[in-house]
Amino acid sequence: MGLTIGIVGGTGAVGTKMIEVLKEKNLNITKLRIFASERTVGQKVIFNNEEITVELLTKEVMKENFDYLLFAAGGTISGEFAPIAAEAGNIVVDNSSFWRMTEGIPLVVPEVNGDILRGYRGIISNPNCSTTQMVMVLAPLHKRYGIKRVVVSTYQAVSGSGHKAIDELEKQMLDKDYPNQVYPRRIAGNCIPHIDTFIENGYTREELKMVYETHKILDDNTIKVNPTAVRVPVVYSHSESIYLEFNEEPDIDEVRQVLEKTEGIIVDDNPAENGYPTPLEDANTDHTYVGRIRKDLFNPKALSLWVVADNLRKGAATNAIQIIETIENFE
Repeated sequence: MGLTIGIVGGTGAVGTKMIEVLKEKNLNITKLRIFASERTVGQKVIFNNEEITVELLTKEVMKENFDYLLFAAGGTISGEFAPIAAEAGNIVVDNSSFWRMTEGIPLVVPEVNGDILRGYRGIISNPNCSTTQMVMVLAPLHKRYGIKRVVVSTYQAVSGSGHKAIDELEKQMLDKDYPNQVYPRRIAGNCIPHIDTFIENGYTREELKMVYETHKILDDNTIKVNPTAVRVPVVYSHSESIYLEFNEEPDIDEVRQVLEKTEGIIVDDNPAENGYPTPLEDANTDHTYVGRIRKDLFNPKALSLWVVADNLRKGAATNAIQIIETIENFE
C-alpha cells in the first residue's frame, strides 16, 4: 500500500516547495491532498500527472486517516489543527515554530537526531531554517571535539518571509521608490539586522530560536550560542558565518574529513581557486555546504567557517520530507 499524505498550507512558499520535493523523492505516494484557506481553495496542482484540487482546511478533515500530514501554514494554524490530526492517529510534521520547544515533541534534523523518531507517533517539529543548517555542521564537530561556544551571524534570504517578500525585493530592484511593506526598511541594496520581533534583552525571536533549538537538537544546554540574524537582498539560500570554540584543539585537516564524511554535507573549501559556497550557486539543492574553514588567529581551540543551504529545501521542505523517509526506513 502506498502513502496518503496531506499538506496544510500547500499553496504557500514552503508548501509548494514540499510538493516539488515530493515529486523528486522515491516515496510510494498513493494519494496527495492539499489544504489551504478559502483564498486558494479550488486551485489546481499537478502531481505525478494527476490534477489535485486544493481543499478547504477544516477540523473535520484533520480527523481523517493520513499516513503523514505536513504543516506549512504558520503557528496559529498548527496550534489549532495539528493536535486534532495527531489525536486522530496521524503523524504530523510541522514547519512552524509553535511546537518546537514543547517538551515531549521531537525537534528533528534527520542526519543529526533522526533516531529519536523510532516508534514515535504524533507531532514532530521541523527546526528553524537557520538552525537546521547550523546544527548540520555543529553536530559532527561537537561529537569529535566538544563545542563550548558558537558565535554566528546569518545572512538570510527574503524567501524566508514568503512570496510577498520576494515580490518586494524584485520590485524595489526595478523601482527605487517602491515602498517597503514586508520589511521595516528597504531590502533592495540593503542589509537589515532585524528578523522577527525584538525582546527586552536586545535579541530577536529569530536569534533566540537558534539558541534554544540548538540546545534541544544537540541535547546539550551547555553550548553558548550568540547569534545575530540579518536579512539580505538574496532570493534563495541562507548563509552563515560561524565561529566555534572547542574543548580541545581541532586539526583543520581532520575537521574537513569529519565534515566530508557527514551525510548531507558538501565541503567546498578551496580558496586558492575561489572555491567556497555561495547562496546563488547552491540554491535549489538539499545539501549543506561548508567552506572558508580556518583556525582562529589567536585561540588555538577555535575556528571559523562559512555555511550555505537552501532555506526552503533543507531549511524547511526537504528536512520535513526527510523526516518521513526516516520513519519509513524504520518500518
